[in-house]
Amino acid sequence: MFELAPVSLWLEDWSAVRELLARWRAQGVTNVEDHLRRYPECVPEYGAAIRVLKVNQRTLALFAALDQATLVASLDQVFRGDMFGSAVAELAQLWAGAYEFSNQTVNYTLDGRRLDVFIRGRILPGHEERWDRVLISLEDNTAQQQARAQLQESERHARMLFEESPVSLWVEDFSAVKQAIDRVRERGITDFRRFLDEHPEFVSQCLREIRVIDVNRATLALYGAPDRRTLLGAITRVFRDEMRASFTEQLLDLWEGKLEQHREVVNYNLAGEMLHILMQFAVQEDHRDDWSQVLVSLVDITARKNAEAYLEYLGKHDVLTGLRNRAYYVEELHRLTRKGPWPVAAIVIDLNGLKVVNDEHGHAVGDALLRRAGEVLDKAVDAAAGCVARIGGDEFCVLLPAMDERAAQAVADRISSLQDVNNQFYPGLALSLAMGLGVARDGEPIDAAVQRADRMMYTAKARYYAAAGTNRRQP
Repeated sequence: MFELAPVSLWLEDWSAVRELLARWRAQGVTNVEDHLRRYPECVPEYGAAIRVLKVNQRTLALFAALDQATLVASLDQVFRGDMFGSAVAELAQLWAGAYEFSNQTVNYTLDGRRLDVFIRGRILPGHEERWDRVLISLEDNTAQQQARAQLQESERHARMLFEESPVSLWVEDFSAVKQAIDRVRERGITDFRRFLDEHPEFVSQCLREIRVIDVNRATLALYGAPDRRTLLGAITRVFRDEMRASFTEQLLDLWEGKLEQHREVVNYNLAGEMLHILMQFAVQEDHRDDWSQVLVSLVDITARKNAEAYLEYLGKHDVLTGLRNRAYYVEELHRLTRKGPWPVAAIVIDLNGLKVVNDEHGHAVGDALLRRAGEVLDKAVDAAAGCVARIGGDEFCVLLPAMDERAAQAVADRISSLQDVNNQFYPGLALSLAMGLGVARDGEPIDAAVQRADRMMYTAKARYYAAAGTNRRQP
């Protein structure tokens, strides 16, 4: 049975090992593991104290040895390197009084191949006093250990990719969300959107049911969190306000079976700053039956959204004054022509004396005067009540829907009043605005009202220059 056993068997004499341990005890050693870690040179003494009595055929085949004598003569090639650390665990078991031990260790064949082996040892009955007969079995599990090492390396690599990803990654458990949705189906609900409209608390419940399993370092950086615990403890500050509407749409997609989604959402970092996020959501393939593992990637597109907003702003605003530009004015004119509400008043405004200022003081001073005009008009006209636009170099127009002559005149008077206040705050060159007013009744072209206001403005402008000319002739 010994010879034909399918596992490697060694019959050994460990009496010298017993004497070695007794000598260490006599020297005052109380913890053999600490002793061997402190004096690693003692480990080879343990190996040298073992005397091999007999090995079976499986052992010779396993270690590529021609016969037992060859194997025994080459034990320094078999037991080396990695195995000495694991030998400490064997000694610790024997030191504690056990008559048997087991351990995962490493041996080497005579042709140099590494063997991962699981070793079991047993002091045979009747030999407990002298340890002169110990039976050792070696199970070759190299393939399993290599597969485990490859799996660990694969997991380590995947973990590294997760942690070092430049994109915010979240691993989440949506299983409770799935159960909640399934319960709604079981109630016979078919119109899920209507259900959510009538039961907004269901959305809040599902938000609370999401369990965050892990996040990576890019996530902590994105949200300004020092660690995972801090971030997850403040999750209600991250996902709030606008997030509810986008999460509702996400639930509707999940109801329809869309387990891969992408959409733009709004989050907040821990400092309270708004983040525009491109979210990609995917229930992992092997978890689609319970949604217990979901991968969510978040890309910060705040800079892009801000740039888009700025470009949109530039497309509709005059950079110098901050008022609406001519393109927006034309769009608003067309919109009011189609939809009203009537009557629509127009105030056409021109900055007096800009050419003289540019010629005598330079365009920088002229630009400052234009900015002052913009400040006055912006404060005088509520953005909700009308459209204030710079439509030319020194020309402005105010469109006032649902205002008759009296209401429009009140706006014009407010502009004149704020012009006077502005001149008190800016000594030196005075701001002077020439204005004209026109009103379009229901069905009348607004352009006609603008033209009437324009003619009135030029009349006011002529009076200004006539007065200025009279003043210049005064001594």
